[in-house]
Amino acid sequence: MTLREQNVSQLKSTTFDALVIGGGINGAVSAASLAGKGAKVALIDRGDFAGSTSMHSSNLVWGGIKYMESNDFGLVRKLCKSRNHLIKSYPSTVQEIRFLTTITKGFRHSPRYLWAGTWLYWLMGNGFTKRPRLLSPKNIKREESIINIDESVGGFEYSDAYLHDNDARFVFNFIRHALDYGATAANYIESLGAKRQNDIWVIKARNIMDDSTFEIRAKVLINAAGPWVDHHNALTGEQTSHQHLYSKGIHLIVPQLTDSKRVLAFFADDGRLFFVIPMGNRTCIGTTDTHMEHPDAVVTDEDIRFVLDNINTRLTLEKPLTAEDIISTRCGVRPLAVQSNQGSERDFLQLSRKHVVDTNTDTAHISIFGGKLTDCINVGNEIAEALTQLGVTLPNADFQWYGEPAEQIKQQFMTQARRIGLDAMTPATSSEPLSTRLWRRYANKAFAMLEQIEANPRQAELLIEGTEYIRVELEHARDHEMITELEDFLRRRAKISLVVHHEQLRHSKGLKEACRVLFGDQAEARLAAYFDRNANTLLSGTAAEV
Repeated sequence: MTLREQNVSQLKSTTFDALVIGGGINGAVSAASLAGKGAKVALIDRGDFAGSTSMHSSNLVWGGIKYMESNDFGLVRKLCKSRNHLIKSYPSTVQEIRFLTTITKGFRHSPRYLWAGTWLYWLMGNGFTKRPRLLSPKNIKREESIINIDESVGGFEYSDAYLHDNDARFVFNFIRHALDYGATAANYIESLGAKRQNDIWVIKARNIMDDSTFEIRAKVLINAAGPWVDHHNALTGEQTSHQHLYSKGIHLIVPQLTDSKRVLAFFADDGRLFFVIPMGNRTCIGTTDTHMEHPDAVVTDEDIRFVLDNINTRLTLEKPLTAEDIISTRCGVRPLAVQSNQGSERDFLQLSRKHVVDTNTDTAHISIFGGKLTDCINVGNEIAEALTQLGVTLPNADFQWYGEPAEQIKQQFMTQARRIGLDAMTPATSSEPLSTRLWRRYANKAFAMLEQIEANPRQAELLIEGTEYIRVELEHARDHEMITELEDFLRRRAKISLVVHHEQLRHSKGLKEACRVLFGDQAEARLAAYFDRNANTLLSGTAAEV
């Protein structure tokens, strides 16, 4: 019986303290926090974990410098502190990175004015990062030769942070924490609605994989469905003080434009910040900001033109980027929290990504609106507090449910890795040593991988050409990461489909072997299903599910 099958069985037979609907960042940290503090918690998602907004981010963990222009200093201060806390809690994953921002003629503020703003930003972050710098056009060109300075009047450099790996992987590791703490979680389980009966929520659920239905029981229902929070509240008849507006954002993944480990920032034609973000041996560029009436979003030709036009204007590349250079896309909606009585008339460009925890004490129902990766630890702690206020006892209320293992444990891992010569086995296509990558992605669970590699060096073989993933990782994903569809691995546990051309994957012999590891006798069927689903979709960017 697979891990998912075990958990689906538990969903049917247990009455939980809380059921979390949605496995994006808000749901993942809610489940990890509650399970770590001793609650009996379950989580379901109608698709895969981190399958929507949480896998379409910029991979940035930042204090919201843009909110300073709207004088939202309280939010900026909170986000800066959250960013600092994540850097300290996840030093292998959340890392400081420099942002080099270029200002062109005619912009609404001068470089010196904005530079002064970065100093205020630095102070609001307690001086935790490197200090800002003011740059002349000449210095900008010296440090980043690909930047077009023809219209530049100067710029500045400051620090924020980014996810060294991938947003979806970061989210899944909270799911993994929740499972380790005793939570029950299953992907591809859809909530069809819920009713309150005798102080218990009874949720009608459907197993997407076999179309069977069953009931789940929980004392508290937590709606963390991301962009679909309002939709699920309608299913359960919940009235809330907040609702969502939607803003679509896309990114394009292209070949590496610069090998510098910094973010290049510009102000796009619409006035928004526009980024060139390092992604290993690839570059991520974007984003857009398009008002949407619903949470389902796809990449359009207009979106692509906007991003390419902006990047080609601001960089001096040997050959302008075209649609032919696009390896993959990211496309999702930002769920923006507004008060219900504000309707859709608010200017969404002025809205922040703040989160709101909306609790109905009469029905023991919690809705989480808005939010972003930077603020995730606060969300988890606030959900634990809300559950306590609803009368659920948390036996380990003071338990710290997040963060990497202690430095001493990391050094034990590195010592063992050196003893078996792990880094000498690093595939040539890897962007970093195997020891660094295995620790960052798997932490304590990487010890077992070392043992398997030492016993059988074939476990360190690269399976999929042009990637970094070795056999032992595929076996670990099969046994511990609830890989239900091939895309779960290619796009979310790993980032392979982001950085490898679709057609290259289609003809990959290594991918066929990886499928055999993941799915056994079902390998060919799962492989065919993946490419059928993505037929004629080299630029697949649909914001899929909760």
